[in-house]
Amino acid sequence: MEERAFPAWSWSVEHCLKEYDVRLDKGLSSYKVEKQREKYGWNELAKEKGKPLWRLVLEQFDDMLVKILLIAAFISFLLAYMHGSESEESGFEAYVEPFVIVLILFLNAIVGVWQETNAEKALEALKEMQCESGKVLRDGFLVPDLPARELVPGDIVELQVGDKVPADMRIAALKTSTLRLEQSALTGEAMPVLKGTSPIFQKECELQAKENIVFAGTTVVNGCCVCIVVCTGMNTEIGKIQKQIHEASLEESDTPLKKKLDEFGSRLTTAIGIVCLIVWLINYKNFLSYDMVDGWPANFRFSFEKCTYYFKIAVALAVAAIPEGLPAVITTSLALGTRKMAQKNAIVRKLPSVETLGCTTVICSDKTGTLTTNQMSVAEFFTLGGKTTTSRIFHVKGTTYDPKDGGIVDWTCYNMDANLQVMAEICAVCNDAGIFCDGRLFRATGLPTEAALKVLAEKMGVPDAKMRNKIRDSELVANYLIDRSTVKLGCCEWWIKRSKRVATLEFDRVRKSSSIIVREAAGQNRLLAKVTVVFFSFSVGRTHKTATACFLVFVDELLLELKLKRTDFSAVCFLLWTVLKVNI
Repeated sequence: MEERAFPAWSWSVEHCLKEYDVRLDKGLSSYKVEKQREKYGWNELAKEKGKPLWRLVLEQFDDMLVKILLIAAFISFLLAYMHGSESEESGFEAYVEPFVIVLILFLNAIVGVWQETNAEKALEALKEMQCESGKVLRDGFLVPDLPARELVPGDIVELQVGDKVPADMRIAALKTSTLRLEQSALTGEAMPVLKGTSPIFQKECELQAKENIVFAGTTVVNGCCVCIVVCTGMNTEIGKIQKQIHEASLEESDTPLKKKLDEFGSRLTTAIGIVCLIVWLINYKNFLSYDMVDGWPANFRFSFEKCTYYFKIAVALAVAAIPEGLPAVITTSLALGTRKMAQKNAIVRKLPSVETLGCTTVICSDKTGTLTTNQMSVAEFFTLGGKTTTSRIFHVKGTTYDPKDGGIVDWTCYNMDANLQVMAEICAVCNDAGIFCDGRLFRATGLPTEAALKVLAEKMGVPDAKMRNKIRDSELVANYLIDRSTVKLGCCEWWIKRSKRVATLEFDRVRKSSSIIVREAAGQNRLLAKVTVVFFSFSVGRTHKTATACFLVFVDELLLELKLKRTDFSAVCFLLWTVLKVNI
């Protein structure tokens, strides 16, 4: 059942809670959940019925040239049969020509059906964007791993960094200072989108303007929040996309190649028909004779045997004029093009679509994620040396999120001084990103910049030799585990366990920084901060780089008293630069 649409983005949080008769600290009761499910159904995308195999096969023969070849094959079979009966010959040789034509057509159909079936399976990848579970508040208790399909409108859901949004939801409260979501798959926006709780006083607005709504299939890259489910299943924005895809699949439109082939087939049919008719009529005297009486033809004599003979000649001429190998050549060429596109992760639903792309003159596309990979990696980093007057630049190899991809040039963990240890700690601890393995590809949850810094921390290692050996052994064991989707970041975990996070100030575009306060085992507080700096090089080819400055400040427990008594306070600050590059 479709949900009653209401502009949740323009309503206040209290109004939305009242709409579903739910409290933010209690959630829905089991009774209300069942009522909502009876009304709205399960939170899952509908599975459209695919075309049956017999229909897919028949569609491969819905082509003018293929129809001409079928007629030619049928006529060739009849002629071979009649010729065999007259000459009392039998055997496979008489049916070679029609057999070859039919074989070519069936091979053409098999390739077409195989390609379209693979494309239909690839389109099912849209459902993989759905979340599998979520943290939901029910009957006053927090269910940490509730299946996403069981969500109903009115449910209270908690989202954290790395979580995939299970349904379209209205943000009710922020648990952190900022909240950002990566919704490029839905809107094409390259950068994470800042979200909030304030209502938007527009009853009709675009998805990009709904800054208090999180959409199903998007991912939280920064912050934590509590939301109210407002749309589920096919009523979500991603559900609407699936509807549009299904409707578009029903609207069959001819590609430029198919139009040209149909036009060629029509002209070929007309030309062959006219030529055959002329050839047959030219020889009419051989099967139709008459006498001239008083200037008028009389005593007509018709030979059916000779008429059939010359008709066979005309038909043989027609069959010879038809290019039987053309469909096979076209299918093979398109199949090779489809294979090349599939290697680039392109979905080709129908073979002629390959040629359609070749006829495209203008492609309007967003750069990030299309022309680039939307990934970041550390190219080099600069730190102060043993003395404040010296500096060092380290170059880093590797362009993916795989910690084992490349390494730091001329690097050894044994020479990690205080500056390098601070930088490794900040990259690992002042960071909410994560890395997981999707098949053979390493992907990031959270901001790409923070994921790149975590990979750098893994490449830097830890100064403790014993822990370094343990981490290496655990990574070797992880390589033989069945579930390898989770990437073990042993070095980052080691840095995180050394201190406890007390407070967090998430990244903000105005401040261009993120910072945390951690407490050591001895009780001393420290401030770890990352500041983003963008600079330009105005050369012949203008270049643009992003740098992240990492700060460490020792925060005294009596900081407030010191602030009241004097204008400055004792602190030690390390300034470290890390240059990041975008991988294209």
